[in-house]
Amino acid sequence: MNSEFTIAVHSLVYLAYLPEKMASSDMIADNVGTHSARVRKVMSGLRRSSFVETREGSGGGYRLTIDPESVTLADIYRVMAQGSLIPSWCSGNPSMDCLVGSNMNQVMSGIFCTAEKKLEEHLSGITIQDVLKQIHACE
Repeated sequence: MNSEFTIAVHSLVYLAYLPEKMASSDMIADNVGTHSARVRKVMSGLRRSSFVETREGSGGGYRLTIDPESVTLADIYRVMAQGSLIPSWCSGNPSMDCLVGSNMNQVMSGIFCTAEKKLEEHLSGITIQDVLKQIHACE
């Protein structure tokens, strides 16, 4: 899992929380606890996927364009982090003359693919609005 996913979820929940559903990258970065340049990078991906739109100039920023009750964390995961559970390197070598060493990569790839599918299944049952409700319950 990468941090862009967490920043994306936090940003979308924050925008859903705001009455005007709009905020600058500085406002979002302050709320997330990271640098505004990092927020702009994440928001760019969300904009390309039509989760948010931007408004330039004074009073501009990012505006939520999705329904918080229908967009799931799985939707966000697919845009921001899909494939991030699968390591870029796995031990073993398919040409080895050893049952373990020659098959470890294939077996581990299958394990990680299954884990990612289960994660997406879990995240598909949680909407942006659900996260916001959980946050309100913390009051």
